[in-house]
Amino acid sequence: MRDSYDIVVSGGGVAGLAAAAAFGADGWSVLCVDPAPPVTDEAADGADLRTTAFLQPSIPVLERAGLWQRLAPHAMALQVMRIVDAGGPEPVARVSHDFDAADVSDQPFGWNLPNWLLRREMVARIEELPNVIFRPGLGTTGLTAREAEAIVRLSDGTSVSARLVVAADGRNSALREAAAIGVTTTRYGQKALAFAVTHPVPHNNVSTEIHRSGGPFTLVPLPDREGQPCSAIVWMERGPEVARLSALPTAEFEAAMTERSGGLFGPLKLASRLTVWPIISQVADRFGAQRLALMAEAAHVVPPIGAQGLNMSLADLRVLLDLARPDTLGDAAMIDTYNRHRWAEVRARVAGVDVLNRASMAGAQPLRDLRGRALDLLYSAAPVRRGLMHLGMGLR
Repeated sequence: MRDSYDIVVSGGGVAGLAAAAAFGADGWSVLCVDPAPPVTDEAADGADLRTTAFLQPSIPVLERAGLWQRLAPHAMALQVMRIVDAGGPEPVARVSHDFDAADVSDQPFGWNLPNWLLRREMVARIEELPNVIFRPGLGTTGLTAREAEAIVRLSDGTSVSARLVVAADGRNSALREAAAIGVTTTRYGQKALAFAVTHPVPHNNVSTEIHRSGGPFTLVPLPDREGQPCSAIVWMERGPEVARLSALPTAEFEAAMTERSGGLFGPLKLASRLTVWPIISQVADRFGAQRLALMAEAAHVVPPIGAQGLNMSLADLRVLLDLARPDTLGDAAMIDTYNRHRWAEVRARVAGVDVLNRASMAGAQPLRDLRGRALDLLYSAAPVRRGLMHLGMGLR
């Protein structure tokens, strides 16, 4: 006899695990599957060394899931977002402006945590929930939607039924493809290097985004490591330049990243291995089909600018949680309402991040000069500055 659940979540990344925990905490029976077991140790092969900054609107979702209580002790508050333009002839800061959360809120912009640690704490939370089953090493291979339920085929040859199937299975989502939902993809020719560093100059809870060419160089605060201030770095460049940088000996790479940082934090020292990630924008043509809801990277992908990616995913989750009702879970009205609530907003945010990324890639000196002047103009108008901060945090 086929096992039956209220909800099947396909995908055991950060978004999928958060969804499984949140639906479970709300009392639904949940099965979460992922072909790859989560890597929950920073030193292990395959560990995700990127970090995630949870912005203010994401915290209630994590609290509802019983996750924030686990995550908060490890989180580093982000009080100030500093935007630096280093697009002059020399790679040094020529324009620098601070966006302080105190101007719009009594809370920080957000809180930063390593992705491998998020997986560790989320798996531990799921193990506390008797109505949630997590089966790593198992994937979804197909979906048959019916009026009252969906049949989900699994990679071990079995199948299960659910009233709602949540696709959180990544940018190449098998469930999205099974539902014949198309995507619009933009490729930038960029990749991102993600790693951790130590530095002698304290970060003071300031997240610093430095623009020159090729893409932003972003330092996000982490807790001190071995008595030294520590930050996570995402360094976006065009693909060939990332290949060159990642092949450099350690000493040469450290010199290159110190120069790219404008020397703002003193000499940077590698505190982890390098990982490389492709950069695209992508939006699904719609965020649902019969008995199926797309969320996270199955629905949308953005470059890592402004901490938008996972916070958009948790906004997806918040809407799904609020729409879930015992008598209408997964029905056509729920899926249609979810699509209406999320698709247009996501499309607008992806377009905004696209503009920011293209501006950060500017290589020609006149375009870099224009970018610096635009930053000055936006910052000097207080209402515009506050509006941008509200928008970036997802407060409007």
